[in-house]
Amino acid sequence: MIDMFRGVFNHVSRMHRPQILRCLKRNESTLTHPERSLILGIETSCDETGAAVVDCHGNIISESLHSQLQTHLSLGGIIPPLARDLHAENIENVVQSALAKANIDVSQLAAVAATVKPGLPLSLAVGTNYAKALCKQFNKKFIPIHHMEAHALTARMVEQVDFPFLVLLVSGGHCLLAIAHSVEEFHRLGESIDLAPGDALDKVARRLKLRNISEYSSISGGRAVELLARKGNISAFDYKSPLSVYKDCSFSFSGLGNGFLRHLLREEKRFGIEADVVLPNVADFCASFQHAVVSHICKRLQRGMVYVDEKNLIPKESRKLVVSGGVACNEYLRDCLGIVCNEMGYTLVTPPPKLCTDNGIMIAWNGMEKWKAQVGIVDDIDAVKIDAKAKLGTDISKDVENSKISCKWIKLTTKNLTSPPTSA
Repeated sequence: MIDMFRGVFNHVSRMHRPQILRCLKRNESTLTHPERSLILGIETSCDETGAAVVDCHGNIISESLHSQLQTHLSLGGIIPPLARDLHAENIENVVQSALAKANIDVSQLAAVAATVKPGLPLSLAVGTNYAKALCKQFNKKFIPIHHMEAHALTARMVEQVDFPFLVLLVSGGHCLLAIAHSVEEFHRLGESIDLAPGDALDKVARRLKLRNISEYSSISGGRAVELLARKGNISAFDYKSPLSVYKDCSFSFSGLGNGFLRHLLREEKRFGIEADVVLPNVADFCASFQHAVVSHICKRLQRGMVYVDEKNLIPKESRKLVVSGGVACNEYLRDCLGIVCNEMGYTLVTPPPKLCTDNGIMIAWNGMEKWKAQVGIVDDIDAVKIDAKAKLGTDISKDVENSKISCKWIKLTTKNLTSPPTSA
């Protein structure tokens, strides 16, 4: 194509030659040097409208994000039709802002990537349809993105993480443990059979009425629990460890929620709590529940690490655990995971908190990973459909269960939570 244009070049007037040369140079760079290409990523899987442009080196050329947090906080939770309407209202400005900050237009992109699975179907449709329209208008390649794959690979933007590696994804909608073998190949060791940890923490925050405390009224429930937990006693209330008789890597948080409710009702009766009054020992509730959630995650992770060792699935000299998703921002969780990694011979890799939550950057980067590997790039845009309940990778949880792995649990004590080894 470039040679064809050069052949015509001599017939073009001198006045237009500089402009055509710039166009040729730009397109030749994209076609012959895909490593120099730029990818636009669009994220609308839940309640954040995000867009970003990245290059192959992990440089964030630009980003734009519109959060719906305050709207949904005021309503007590995410309302899917409202989330869709807010995405539709803001996506044009968000995407155009990302392009303007990058000082480019769509014609200069190699491809457009967008989240198509999993997530809220009404929200997914907004970003997917917008990205498809851009690709059709400007004749660009479309790269459909699996939301959880994007979370799993974000760490490779900021640190050298070679395949294979272990990945723990913890958020408001997911909790899973998997081995990442390549950009597109994942083996899932276990996942939550009911609630996600972020959802459990948010429910506890609502039931404790943390929004009635002024300093926590404008932040997410999980973050409020984390901050209050720093003032509380992790041993104030006892919780039965979920799934303790099952020798697998599944997660479960509904039982912890039921235990919390029993403690709460008893304490509210003891203190005579009514209406919007907050319990005087609310910090102890937050500390003990958060510790129960984190302890459960660490135990299932530890069994997964033993399984990896027994099957020799990751070379011992390069074992890394990547942790991402919104709950990965929780510092107490990071500290405890650091203890487990230190004991089990892993390096803990945690992307900066900004990159753990939903954003356009991780979608753009996942698109770039696929662009460089030349995988997952679709020709038939109309054939791409959203999938609200898509799983990550191949399920090998049955093999984990059949291995019948017993563990001597690593203690997560206050003493060894002082300075755990972390990175990134």
